[in-house]
Amino acid sequence: MTRRGRAYGDPVNDEEPVRIRAAGGVVWRPGPDGVEVCLVHRPRYGDWSLPKGKLDAGEHPLVAAVREVAEETDVRAVPQVRLPTVRYRSEGRAKAVDWWSMRAVGSGGFQPGTEVDEVAWFPVDAAARRVSYPHDAEVIGAFAALPPVTATVLLVRHAHAGRRGTWTGPDTARPLDAEGRAQARALVPLVALARPVRLLSASARRCVQTLDPAAARLDLPIEVCGDLDEPKPGQLADECVLATAARLAALATAAEPVAVCSQGKVIPGALERLTGGPGDFTTAKGGGWLLPFAGDRLLPPDRL
Repeated sequence: MTRRGRAYGDPVNDEEPVRIRAAGGVVWRPGPDGVEVCLVHRPRYGDWSLPKGKLDAGEHPLVAAVREVAEETDVRAVPQVRLPTVRYRSEGRAKAVDWWSMRAVGSGGFQPGTEVDEVAWFPVDAAARRVSYPHDAEVIGAFAALPPVTATVLLVRHAHAGRRGTWTGPDTARPLDAEGRAQARALVPLVALARPVRLLSASARRCVQTLDPAAARLDLPIEVCGDLDEPKPGQLADECVLATAARLAALATAAEPVAVCSQGKVIPGALERLTGGPGDFTTAKGGGWLLPFAGDRLLPPDRL
């Protein structure tokens, strides 16, 4: 039975400014009778809910979601698909909770505490019935409607590298500037969340440098791949877009988590081809996407 308590207040409209930001996950694992979902019991509220928590200052919501799941459940999880954001009033202030589906990849030894005193796994339907709040049941329903995710690709555009017109050498040799190096360092926690087993980069120096800090953290080599390059003089743009889309699809089909750095002239077109329709896939320098695949089908990309 669902109910409403102090942890979840009245819904708020989309125009009301959000005062509290939080994030969490629908964490799943294979069970003997199908997929199981992780729930937590909170003694303060006497409720069952999905694991979540507030963002730290300056923290990316996706990083916060994975961190909060680990802190509340002692489960290590890999994010896959963005789920609907929930908005409600908490202590008189508008609160928004961002959600992702996450695949459990490991766990430690959970110790009951004052915030969470029990962690349990339920079949999806049973989890939707067990949670204490309609919001959580709706998020679980959105997760249940997804096709099985077989692979995730984390795709980023290279970080800031100054102005093309002020660089006198070959454009492929243009390096990151100070802003770009800071952006590359900021990408490390996001890349690490995907737990990639491979790092691939377009051949431009700025692309390789964007992945350098993540490569050092993860102790992985960077594989240079010309299929991820933007057009060179005399080369057709569509040719490069097709090559990038094909490479991303091939990486997904291999069913291994990977992180990829490409370029701004091919990313939007490649994502349009993979999604099968137009969309706003413009990508800021140092920005990117979490791409969940079901086989060779790209599910809705999540802008990072």
